[in-house]
Order: sequence, then structure tokens, then C-alpha cells
Amino acid sequence: QVQLVESGGGLVQPGGSLRLSCTASGRVFSIYVMGWYRQVPGQERELVARSRIEGTTDVADSVKGRFTVSGDFAKSTVSLQMSNLKPEDTALYYCNVVQYGGLESWGQGTQVTVSS
Repeated sequence: QVQLVESGGGLVQPGGSLRLSCTASGRVFSIYVMGWYRQVPGQERELVARSRIEGTTDVADSVKGRFTVSGDFAKSTVSLQMSNLKPEDTALYYCNVVQYGGLESWGQGTQVTVSS
């Protein structure tokens, strides 16, 4: 079992920046993917960006060039640096980790609102 604690959401103006952080605890030795998803009410949860233990990353086209994911598997933390934020980035952002064997864990979500 892995527990996730997120921080860093909030209200920001268009063009601004925010940094989300997530710390995992519990059976962290078996984590091999850490990342972020987001969800808008009435829509499906979508991948934003994720980091794999071997050093590769996946980043959604909609945020490529603006968001950077950084996974520190030794410390069991993952961050999402978001720049040039747009109103369409407004969503509830969830931290996600995947353990060997396929078990996934989710954070409770942190709200990001981009508005003037």
C-alpha cells in the first residue's frame, strides 16, 4: 500500500506558474512510475505527465513545452512545474504512482484554477 500527499495547488492568473509536489510513503520501494493526471467535472481523468524509474517521461501534447515532471524515486517524490498556465489548465490535479505488479495509488487531488 502506498499513501500519497499532494501540495501546491491554488489560484493563478493566466501566464503564471505553479509547482505541484507529491510525496509517497508506505511500500515505496516497488514504485516504478510517478506522475500527474487531471480532471474537469464531467470529463474523464487525463494524463498530464509521468516519470518512469528508468528516466523516461511522457507529457501530454496539450502541456508540452509548458509543464515539466520530475520524479525522484530515491526520495519517492514527484513534482510538476507548470508555466504559462492557461484557463483550460483549470482542473483537479491528482498524483498517481504505479507499483510493480500493476497496483496504482492516487492522491486526493489538488485544485488548480487559472483565472484573471
